[in-house]
Amino acid sequence: MEHVTWGLIVACGKSEQMSPEVDIPFLDLGGKPVLTYSLLAYEKCQEIDGIVLLVAKERIESVQTMAQMFGCSKIRKVLAGSSHRQSSVTAGLKALDEDVTLVSVHEASRPCITPDLISETVKATKRYGSGVAALQVPDVIKEVKKGLTVKETLDHHSLWAVQSPQTFRREALVKGYDLANRRKLSLEDDASAIELLDKDEVHLIESQPRNFKIRTPDDLRNAAFLLHS
Repeated sequence: MEHVTWGLIVACGKSEQMSPEVDIPFLDLGGKPVLTYSLLAYEKCQEIDGIVLLVAKERIESVQTMAQMFGCSKIRKVLAGSSHRQSSVTAGLKALDEDVTLVSVHEASRPCITPDLISETVKATKRYGSGVAALQVPDVIKEVKKGLTVKETLDHHSLWAVQSPQTFRREALVKGYDLANRRKLSLEDDASAIELLDKDEVHLIESQPRNFKIRTPDDLRNAAFLLHS
């Protein structure tokens, strides 16, 4: 089967903010907005046929100009997203062209993503139905209760920290999000939507620590070092 794969890049909402006044995707990182690194990684990935970009409504025009400036020819649509990631992804899924069969969702606040990692998640989806970037947790993990008192020590050997990109068959992801929205569930990531479907399993792709999410000024400095060293 021939697949058409689009990337869905989320660059808006509370999950993409360092503070209510600071949108991470538009911070300067080595002379370019953080967002451009994800756009260029998807642009260079041969598995990706098109891109839908979700931004705050007031940024749509400037982002379109920015995409042209950096030669991002795969962008098909720039849409107004929501303050909530789940609503933004839902809107992005509705905007996909009819022939799209696979969708790769990514958070713009992870600028160290590579075309190879995107490609690996897409290839896994073609084979298994999903491909989610993740890292095995290396440290001992304690579950705590109120007051920072340890409740339980978890077996960290079976725990993985999930990142993005997260790639899925379009039909399954739409069904999962529809079910979550009908049940009024708040999802932490896209794989959680797939987990709601009884017949679908989530397949992980081992990622790298460098594919971290920028949350603090220190993270921004670390990303600058990694991308320009």
